[in-house]
Parts: sequence; structure tokens; C-alpha cells
Amino acid sequence: MSPVESDEEDLTRKQRREQARTQRKALEEAEAADAARRKRLSQLGIAIAVVVAAVVVVLIATGGGKSKTVAPSSPEANTTANAVNAAITGIPQKANTLGSPTAPVTLRYYGDLECPICRDFTLGALPSIIQKWVRTGKLRIEYLSLETATREQEVFKTQQVAALAAGKQNKMWNYIELFYHEQGEENTSYVTESYLQGLAKQVPGLELAKWTTDRNDATFTNQITSDAQAANNAGFNGTPSFEIGKTGGPVTKLEYASLKDPTSFNQAIEKLLKA
Repeated sequence: MSPVESDEEDLTRKQRREQARTQRKALEEAEAADAARRKRLSQLGIAIAVVVAAVVVVLIATGGGKSKTVAPSSPEANTTANAVNAAITGIPQKANTLGSPTAPVTLRYYGDLECPICRDFTLGALPSIIQKWVRTGKLRIEYLSLETATREQEVFKTQQVAALAAGKQNKMWNYIELFYHEQGEENTSYVTESYLQGLAKQVPGLELAKWTTDRNDATFTNQITSDAQAANNAGFNGTPSFEIGKTGGPVTKLEYASLKDPTSFNQAIEKLLKA
């Protein structure tokens, strides 16, 4: 690759990340505005609504909505690992897929493990979706990677390979769920080798020696490239993004109103199940 081509590729990647950050910020603002509107409607008077709005402003100004890095060996991390395990234990996993292979509907979820909006989905709408649709065998979810929030391409590849390597033991969803739950603040370079290994140690039943060896599997790099191409074909440049359709059939873009409220997802799933 010539220096000019390399510069153009770096510029494109930077532009894509900047565009994704802009979209995430717009989504955050839209979600905040929607939440404020619902809050106001539920109050008895204007005065209470003003107080609530003031509290929200203070929280935003003080960074109250930001996540912090959780030490993998801490009691908090152990509690999180138990909660994640309880949420998905007993549900079939294979590679990047959570749910029965015979589920009639498939949801494709494009995410970046460092994306804070993906974390909103993981802590918001996703638990209900898993409980209502995946656990009952009606939905399977495929996780595909798309670099948006992660600043360094090599870090993105390293963290995604770590998740895919857990998938070789059918534990990828444990790994990515833990990553999102214990996600650090964006742009703080918290993803280190120690962090990735700490997550692996929290995954119940994961053979660490095999996981370490499997991270050298060259096919994972191809998978990351394939995911990026699929996202490009779908016209996605931000995360999280979703496609949904009958299993084995064509998929279409899923438009959602909120990542914390599963209503949009439920409606799309119900529509396909009735079709």
C-alpha cells in the first residue's frame, strides 16, 4: 500500500469514527430529551418537572452518567459476572450467536465493545429481549463487530479477537456482556492486556490456556473484516446498529426508538413471528 493510500485509509477511518461519535452524541441527546419529556408528563406540575430537569443537568455536568472501569478481581466485578452468567446460562451459544439455531427470527447486532451507546443497550433493552425472546427459543442474536468508538484499530482487533476466542468455547456472549458491564470511560485507553485477561478469568468454565492459544487464530481477523464489510453493505457507520429477519432469509434494518426500552425490538420481532 502506498503512503498516499495509507493516509487516505487512516483519514477515512478517522472520519468514520468522528461521524460515529457525532451520531452517538445525537442519539444520547435524543434519548435524554425523550426521557425528560416522559418525566415531565408523569409529574403533577411544572414545578416538579423543573426540579427534575435541574437534577439531570447537574448529573450531566458532573459526569454522573459516565461509566468507570471495574477491577476484574473486585467484589463488584464478581457480582457482575454472576449476574451476567445468570442472565444467559442455559441459552445455547455458538461462536458469535446467542440463542437456538432453530429460532425463527434472527437479530444481527453490530457493536464496538468500547461504544458507550452499546453499553446503554446492554444494560437497557437487551436483558428483556433475551428473557422474552431468546430464552424462549423465538430469537437468536448474532454479534458483529464494527469499529466506531475504539480509537486505535489494533486495540479494536485485539479486544474483538479476545471475544471471538471465547466464542470457540461457546462463551463469547459471556465475554462481551462482561466487557460492556465493566466498560471504562471512552478515550481513556483502559483496554489493556490485563483488562482483557481479567474479563476472561470471570467467564465461568472458560479454559484460559485454550483461550490464550485461540487468540492467535488467523480466521478471527477475517471475521472482523467480514463483519465490517457486512456493515458497509447495510449502510451502517455507527453502533449499535441492527438488522432483523426470518432466520435463513433476508434481513432489513431495524429502526428503534430507544435502546433502553425494548418496545421497538418487541414490535419488530412480533411482526416477523406473525408473518
